[in-house]
Amino acid sequence: MKASAFSYARATSVGNAIELLVAHGERAKVLSGGQSLMPAMNLRLVAPELIVDIGDINELRGIAVRGGVVTIGALTRHADLLKSPEIAAHAPLLTDAVAHVAHPAIRNRGTIGGSLAHADPASELPACMVALNATIIISGSAGERRVPARDFFTGIYETALSAQELLVAVELPVAPKKSAHFFCEFARRHGDYAIVGMAAQAIVENDLLADLRPVFFAVGNRPVLANAGAKLLKTSVTPALLSEASDDLGEELDPPEDQQASSSMRRHLAKVLLARCVSALLGRPDLSAGGSL
Repeated sequence: MKASAFSYARATSVGNAIELLVAHGERAKVLSGGQSLMPAMNLRLVAPELIVDIGDINELRGIAVRGGVVTIGALTRHADLLKSPEIAAHAPLLTDAVAHVAHPAIRNRGTIGGSLAHADPASELPACMVALNATIIISGSAGERRVPARDFFTGIYETALSAQELLVAVELPVAPKKSAHFFCEFARRHGDYAIVGMAAQAIVENDLLADLRPVFFAVGNRPVLANAGAKLLKTSVTPALLSEASDDLGEELDPPEDQQASSSMRRHLAKVLLARCVSALLGRPDLSAGGSL
């Protein structure tokens, strides 16, 4: 199947892109890496009248670290994240996660801004943004606004981004001392969309979890920051306590059912990931029994 007919405009700047989006509204779609948009157009899932290509806006590329903040331009490719020494040093959760995004051909074209704006609930990067307490930078005709990642994702393929706005960057706090991270997903093949996945950022002090942000993906209509992890903070984690937190997680999640997995299977896999996460973060093999399939 081929995409329906559309017009094309290559934006020369952020301002020019916004002008085009304001003029055309819902009839326009932004093209960044195109790894989600073009397949959707070819399947006639979307049929924009105008494609606004932002690929030549160089100010939207690159990674910078200043004042305890990592800033990533929206057009920064997955491959750039994967090989970036700045990301490896200051946001290593992203390095681990990006290695699971599709395959090299996709990572060489796909962009972080495109992934976040697409907001697939089974995608790795949205969950990482929530786990890392990122801020999404949005530009529009009224100026710039900043949205916490937790509030940016509003539903399946839905975000706080309006049709007249452009996602221009994300900001991440530099990982503090004593920080640790965990990433794992269950998929039928490496590079496939996850059946269930988890991205977590934590602070570990004196063999205790001082902070934990466990975010699950492919278990709802957006990334889910689980409250169940709060039970494990600032106390010696025992298998019994971890089991209680796991039960809380099972009650908290309401996963979908589809051809890949039942709701109960996804709930079980999420519990497995929680146990593996806590065991890995604390270096406690005795806790890993709860992470058995």
